[in-house]
Amino acid sequence: MSEYSNLFQSYDMRGLSLPHRIVMAPMTRSRAGEGDVQGEMNAEYYAQRASAALIVTEGVQPSLDGKGYCRTPGIHTDAQVAGWKLVTDAVHAKGGRIVCQLMHAGRIAHPLNKSGGNIVSASAVQAGGQMFTVQEGPQDHPVPHALTTAEVKTTIAEFRHAGECAKQAGFDGIELHAGQGYLPMQFMSPNVNQRDDEYGGSVANRVRFPIEIMEQLIDVMGADRVGIRIAPGNTFNDVKDDAPEETYTALLQGLRPLNPVYLHVVTPFPHMSHAVPENMTELCRNNFDGTLIRNGGYTAESADAAIASGEADLVAFGKMFLANPDLPKRFEIGAELNEWDMDTFYAPGPKGYIDYPTLEG
Repeated sequence: MSEYSNLFQSYDMRGLSLPHRIVMAPMTRSRAGEGDVQGEMNAEYYAQRASAALIVTEGVQPSLDGKGYCRTPGIHTDAQVAGWKLVTDAVHAKGGRIVCQLMHAGRIAHPLNKSGGNIVSASAVQAGGQMFTVQEGPQDHPVPHALTTAEVKTTIAEFRHAGECAKQAGFDGIELHAGQGYLPMQFMSPNVNQRDDEYGGSVANRVRFPIEIMEQLIDVMGADRVGIRIAPGNTFNDVKDDAPEETYTALLQGLRPLNPVYLHVVTPFPHMSHAVPENMTELCRNNFDGTLIRNGGYTAESADAAIASGEADLVAFGKMFLANPDLPKRFEIGAELNEWDMDTFYAPGPKGYIDYPTLEG
C-alpha cells in the first residue's frame, strides 16, 4: 500500500477509467521528423510512459501557421495523422490513455522554424524575448500579422480540422492549449489584443476566440473527450493581464454550457507571474463543473494532499515524467527518481528521450 493513498485512487473521467491520479503533462520535445511527422521513436517515448493515468501530448500545431518552434509535430496532414496513429496504437497496446494537445503558437514563432505559413496574432504586437532557430540560433520574434475577422474564423476552422485529424489518429481526447502565452491566450491578454471587432475590447470579446474553438472541438469529439489548459496570471511569452480573475471567470462561465470534461490549470512560477488569482481552486471550482487537473511544481506528497483537499482531482507532472518513464510505480513504492538532463530536453535524437532507465533496467 502506497503512503500516497489519495494519489492512487482510481478515477472515472466521464467513462474514461483512470487507474490513479498521476497525469503526464504536455512537454515540448522537438523531435518530430520531416514534415512535422511523428515516427517510431516518438511512439516508443510515449509507450514507455503509458502507465500514466492520462498522457497529454506535447503541443501539436493545428496548421502551418500554428507552428512556432523547430521540430514540433503537426496534426493537419495525412502523414501527420499516420505518425500519430503509431503513437496512439503504441500507448493503447500498453493499456494507456492519451489526449492530443492542440497548440497554436501564434506570434511566438520564427519563419526559420517553419516551411511556409504566416506568423499571426490577435494584433500586430511583437513579443519580447527570442526564439531558438537551428540555422541562426536565437532570433527576435517578428511583428505578427494581425488576423482579420475572417481569418480568425478560418483559424477556428483549422482547429476543427485538427480535431477531426486527432479523432482519426485514435486519440482518447483533445486538450486545447489556452495558456503559456500562445494564440488563445494572446487573444485573452489585453497587452496583446488591441482589436476593435467582436474578438477584442471587452472581456466577453477577448474570451470569444477560445470558446469558439472549444465549440468546434466538442462538436467533433464530444464534450466528454475535450479539455482545456489555462494559466491565469502567467506572463510567459510576454502576455500580461491586470485582472485575470475577471478574464478567467468570463472564460469558464462561457465554457460552462459546453461542459468540457476537464480543466487543466498551470500555476505560474513566481518569476513569470502577475496578479495571479489568490484562490485558484475557488476560481476553478466555482466556475467549472468537470475534472480539475493541477500542474505546477507538485511533489508526490503535495499532489496527494491536493487531491485530499479538493484542490485537484488529478495532478500533472512534467520533468519528473520525462526522466522517469515509470513515475507512478516509483511514487507508489517510494523508489528513487532519475535526475533529468536539461541539455537534452529539446535536442534531436534518442538521448535524453527514450533512454531514461525504468526500475526494471
